[in-house]
Amino acid sequence: MLFLTLISYIAVFIQIVFITIAIAAGLYYLAELVEEYTSTAKRVIWWMNTTILALYLLLWVFENFPISMIVFGVLASVSHYVILTNFPYVSFLSVGFLAAISFIIVNHYLAFSYFATVYYPFFEVISYFTLYLWLVPFALFVSLSANDNVLPTTTSERMDADVVSNYFSKRNKKYGLLTFFNYAKESILPVRTKKGF
Repeated sequence: MLFLTLISYIAVFIQIVFITIAIAAGLYYLAELVEEYTSTAKRVIWWMNTTILALYLLLWVFENFPISMIVFGVLASVSHYVILTNFPYVSFLSVGFLAAISFIIVNHYLAFSYFATVYYPFFEVISYFTLYLWLVPFALFVSLSANDNVLPTTTSERMDADVVSNYFSKRNKKYGLLTFFNYAKESILPVRTKKGF
């Protein structure tokens, strides 16, 4: 009996490792897709945000949720529209980005407070969190690396160099999600070398 329990813990640990690797591979693939098709990604995120906004209105009509959850959810969707106006450029100190971060925190607090007092089945709670709170912010998070490959329009540090040479001199200094995954891939996974015969 104890042996099977120990084996089940080991199996759960292995499953968690495999799920983590699958999620990382999926994020890497999504980040590459967003970098390749920036305008399509913007349209997809815009339609996701519009759908979530309509779902908030349907939640208000058909369910007995507090009005504060609906209002802050709609305000979060509006802040996502503000972020999408300059997509793929995201300024972390812009009003839209800071508002979106604050609405994420407030919406999670309101949801946890509400679901702690009112019983809903687990699948309804996780569907609320997935669709209403996580879907669009997660898509925006994955798309943060999309502006790594966008050509610059001005140079800020050296005024004597032209735009193209400045771009190629800073080309290897990227700080995005895809860069993080590439660094993790290069540092963790072994490198295969081809043998010439």
